[in-house]
Amino acid sequence: MTIHIVDIEAVDTRYTAQWKEHLPKQLKRATNEEVLVISGGETPQATTPGAFLNFGGTNVYKSKQLEQIGELFCKGKISDGDYFLYTDAWNPTVIQLRYMAELLGVDIYIGGMWHAGSYDPQDFLGRLIGDKPWVRLAEASMYECYDHNFFATEFHIDMFEDAFASAELDFERKSVRVGWPMEYLCTSLEQYRHMEKRDVILFPHRIAPEKQVDIFNDLRQSLPQYDFIVCQEQQLTKNEYHNLLGEAKMVFSANLQETLGISWYEGAVVDAIPMVPDRLSYSEMATDTFKYPSEWTKDFQTYLLHKQDVIDKIIEYMENYDDYLPALQKQTNKLKKNFFSGKDLYEEIKGE
Repeated sequence: MTIHIVDIEAVDTRYTAQWKEHLPKQLKRATNEEVLVISGGETPQATTPGAFLNFGGTNVYKSKQLEQIGELFCKGKISDGDYFLYTDAWNPTVIQLRYMAELLGVDIYIGGMWHAGSYDPQDFLGRLIGDKPWVRLAEASMYECYDHNFFATEFHIDMFEDAFASAELDFERKSVRVGWPMEYLCTSLEQYRHMEKRDVILFPHRIAPEKQVDIFNDLRQSLPQYDFIVCQEQQLTKNEYHNLLGEAKMVFSANLQETLGISWYEGAVVDAIPMVPDRLSYSEMATDTFKYPSEWTKDFQTYLLHKQDVIDKIIEYMENYDDYLPALQKQTNKLKKNFFSGKDLYEEIKGE
């Protein structure tokens, strides 16, 4: 079996660049199979404002991937049993891949890792396009093209399946909850773990409506004794970002969209206390110690009603930082084992 990784474009400041480096090695080590990467080449580093990708560049990238996939079939280099892993399942080329495989009689397997889509009302697709038939039917078709639809949390599976409840998709056979293949993080972040802590609170998320940066900025005005930093405003390199994480005592979230949440795990690995709402993927991932009631930050107006509760919680974490470190270690271990290890993902691929 050859495993073909149809990768997501690598933006240097995001985890996608780390996946490009580490995932092929990890997958080869775990499966002992040949691993080849189908890349779309150079990537626009300037993402569409507030978004995860460049909306034009991502389609150029995917088109170049499709050209390579087609050439592999034309040259007879795809064999029965080969596995195609899409590290971003929202990739329409999977329809064309399935088209070629079935018409040419090649029995392949395909897996896709879902991050977001129109089915999430807080995602760009959900906000700007919504439930227009073209996008919902496209997502349903992509889901059916995959033998394995990988999700990092049960929350994400439930949201997807609720949105497509009437579509008669094969959820029981095709939806699989696995951890994301990020076991490299503990090693790569180790050098930042024992840095001297400062009274820094980080907002490590994208500046987008669903991340509610306005709440963070309002807290900054009310708590001048702490240094509130919005990371994306700083235009940081990955190393500079990790240095900030290493110095920070806290990572704050008021997110309205989160199907996993990588930055708060990165923070936890380097002993930055996460303060996250009891909603979305956080509900199943976070221990009670680090969750606050969802209604405190449901929207800005509701936040204002609960502002003193939020402030009191922040002060409690910051002023008693050392007392929370044992609980933080338990939180980190839970995340590492259940959500940021590729073990289950590799087992699913090997099973084919």
